[in-house]
Amino acid sequence: MLHDMQSEIKQGKPFVHPEEELFLSLVRTTDMLGRMASDLLKEHGLSTAQYNVLRILRGAGPKGLSCGEINTRMVTRDPDVTRLLDRLEFRKLISRSRDTGDRRVVSVCISPEGLALIEPLDQPLVEIHKKQFGFMSVDEIREVLKQLARVREYLESAE
Repeated sequence: MLHDMQSEIKQGKPFVHPEEELFLSLVRTTDMLGRMASDLLKEHGLSTAQYNVLRILRGAGPKGLSCGEINTRMVTRDPDVTRLLDRLEFRKLISRSRDTGDRRVVSVCISPEGLALIEPLDQPLVEIHKKQFGFMSVDEIREVLKQLARVREYLESAE
């Protein structure tokens, strides 16, 4: 049986605006989805933001990225990327170095220790996502992705 937001959050009155119900439904769903991955990452001493940075840096390769570029690639924005990088560097999961051509630019790379920490998480995370969305067909998943992309595109153009 499908749950509607009104009954899930035990709201007595029906929603006046479907947009409000959709927003609350997305927030609640995101929270539920995120908890499963977050619990796995916590077992390995990582926050979701830290994992996100390490995943981005792994994809960037040996050249690494600047702090600003990391920030633009984050799935969820973090207002203090520098502090996040400080914690990862303290744990020796990343390394930072100044650009020889422009000393203002700091390049950030994932360390071998960082790679060793996140690589074993790849398959368990895939299994979590399969468990979360395995009830949907590929076409249904693609349709949800398409609609979410439309929302993000609209929001970016409205900024």
